[in-house]
Amino acid sequence: MRLFNRTVLHHVPSLSSAALALLLLTGPAAAQLAPAPTVSPTVCEAYAAGAMIEAQLFFGRNIGSELGVSDRDWTDFLDREVTPRFPNGLTVVDASGHWRDIQTGHLVREPSKILTLLADGDPATLRLIHEIVDLYKDRFHQQSVGLAIRPVCVSF
Repeated sequence: MRLFNRTVLHHVPSLSSAALALLLLTGPAAAQLAPAPTVSPTVCEAYAAGAMIEAQLFFGRNIGSELGVSDRDWTDFLDREVTPRFPNGLTVVDASGHWRDIQTGHLVREPSKILTLLADGDPATLRLIHEIVDLYKDRFHQQSVGLAIRPVCVSF
């Protein structure tokens, strides 16, 4: 178990690796290809917790080779697009990411944001997550936004 902002999370290792999805999103069609993984409510009961998903979104902040998404731009995006879709709470962490540009083959290092959401794994929630991804890519001219979805048992 790990503590997460006064929340106890338990990742369920008994699920198959196919149930633990790591997706690099290219559009809303990804939601149709990989439904949210689930964890048995019975497993979560053992931890006095409820079954949910943990979605982590990885946002690069460079536009081209320069920092293009300022702190102000990020805060505006968070306030206008993310928080209204997930008003019950979320966590944002500053990060330093690197990835291989598929067009040039070069390794790109850039400041990043990691957004973590705990939510129901229903289709409406997945649609909201994909809306956030698409809006960020469009607004800030990004090739992709990384998304990791895991089934978790959560208690508050």
